[in-house]
Amino acid sequence: MDSFFPEYQSCRLCPRRCGVDRTAGAAGVCGETAACRVAHLGPHHGEEPPISGTRGSGTVFFCGCSSHCFFCQNIQISAATGAECAEGRVLTPEALFAEVKALADRDVHNLNFVTPDHFWPHIRELCRRLREADVVLPFLWNGSGYHAPELVPQVAEWMDIFLPDFKFAAPELARFCMGDAAYPEVALASLRAMVMARGFLDPCDPEGMHTARRGVLVRHLVLPGQVENSLRVLDLLHRAFGSELPLSVMSQYRPMPACRGRGEFARGVRKDEYARVCERVEALGFQNVFIQELAAETAFLPDFRADQPFAGNRGSD
Repeated sequence: MDSFFPEYQSCRLCPRRCGVDRTAGAAGVCGETAACRVAHLGPHHGEEPPISGTRGSGTVFFCGCSSHCFFCQNIQISAATGAECAEGRVLTPEALFAEVKALADRDVHNLNFVTPDHFWPHIRELCRRLREADVVLPFLWNGSGYHAPELVPQVAEWMDIFLPDFKFAAPELARFCMGDAAYPEVALASLRAMVMARGFLDPCDPEGMHTARRGVLVRHLVLPGQVENSLRVLDLLHRAFGSELPLSVMSQYRPMPACRGRGEFARGVRKDEYARVCERVEALGFQNVFIQELAAETAFLPDFRADQPFAGNRGSD
């Protein structure tokens, strides 16, 4: 265990603030101890164009998550238990640095830390060592939107880009999907702190020829049967940040095994549902928006039990 990171003792790194002593081998609400587990490292070509660019985003997928959304497409690594889960690898700080430095040397556009909150002490040390090793790539914080707002200023000392989700504007839907009705309040507070620290994504090139160096891009996943939630999210974001907020409206929802028996969550998003959300985006005048094509299949639904989890990345290196 990496007990020299005191934040893992009585852990308060995520909004659950479970207080578990992860240095003693106990798992927090995130499902993780103080041993850093990584599921996958590699160039990723499935992010938004200013993030993936032409050479890919250097993604580091951490195991565990404190959100517990039952529809999570990364359920293999975000859930602590279950037959579908992938184990990941425990990496010491030295091994983590070596592997991420090797990833940076593969000419990716940035280093992209995915679901990072509960391993922030490891990531902070990693970022320090990377900068000392003259790695100048932008560092990117890629999360669920469910971040402890008081942690954001610390994170912003090292992160150049924030890529948070904004999943729910309806507290009752947040409670149903991930067990915390406070998600909208927490996500808005953390997003305000991110924008204050780094501004909006810059540059925000829709073609990806000029990749982002700093700033915030917000993602929202449209959920089946929950158009009103999406409309409330858009209205809330527009009131809080205006029409220049960079926004990615995603149609890539796929029902996971845990979605069975949960009403409309057991199906995909319909064309008319996604169209209604896109109409609201246009009506509100958002200027920097990424829209997905609604398709029956996606090359970027991961299988973390494979050497290359994303089919869309195969042959791209």
